[in-house]
Amino acid sequence: MHTHAHDFGLAGAAIDSAGETTYRAIRRDIILGRLAPRARLRLERLKSDYGASINTLRESLNRLTGEGFVVIEGQRGFAVAPVTQTEFQDLAALRLLLEGHAIRKSFARGDLDWEGRVVGAHHKLDRIETRLLTGEAVDSELWKRCDKEFHHMLISACGSAELVEAHGSVFDRYLRYQIIAVIFRGAPAAQEHRALLDAALDRDADGAIAILQRHVQECVAHTLRQGGLDAIGAAGRPVRQGRAA
Repeated sequence: MHTHAHDFGLAGAAIDSAGETTYRAIRRDIILGRLAPRARLRLERLKSDYGASINTLRESLNRLTGEGFVVIEGQRGFAVAPVTQTEFQDLAALRLLLEGHAIRKSFARGDLDWEGRVVGAHHKLDRIETRLLTGEAVDSELWKRCDKEFHHMLISACGSAELVEAHGSVFDRYLRYQIIAVIFRGAPAAQEHRALLDAALDRDADGAIAILQRHVQECVAHTLRQGGLDAIGAAGRPVRQGRAA
């Protein structure tokens, strides 16, 4: 199984084949909203866009169907999976379950090298969030990649490749919602990330899990207050680009 622990198909992992390249490229474009929710995935168009054979595209789309990023619409073929408020809430709950369990194991096992990686990942995320707080335009792809890297580093010492893999898959589906909605809650989110770092360095798993629950639940509540997830899913409109808000 290919791992997406460190990124969401953007960079960093070895590319094994043309099929893997195609799969990762389509996966990335779905997460980033370049392929909009409910968009039809016509094989001839994809063949031109991704420079891949029909067989390679079918294999990639079937793989993405298994991950929940693509759906099969009977005789109509493939489409990008829709986004709904219900699924976002379900993914948030699953993320909390996996990440909370992994945090407890990681905090117990982590060494000084792990602490250094956590601090480094937070530093990058903090720099991005500081720019957001000052109103600077920030590439949402970079912002959310740094966000994922920090949360991944928190659990990276858990000792279970399967747990890290499962968390990464759920996180990417959750991340898709954040990118489509272009959600940044501002200072509270940045403060929660800082508190998670402090809890990691203090090996306070209970405190970190409580912070994480607030962090995720407030993100979901903020997104739903903005409205429009179901409308986005129905209309299939693309993600807004540019300044994260």
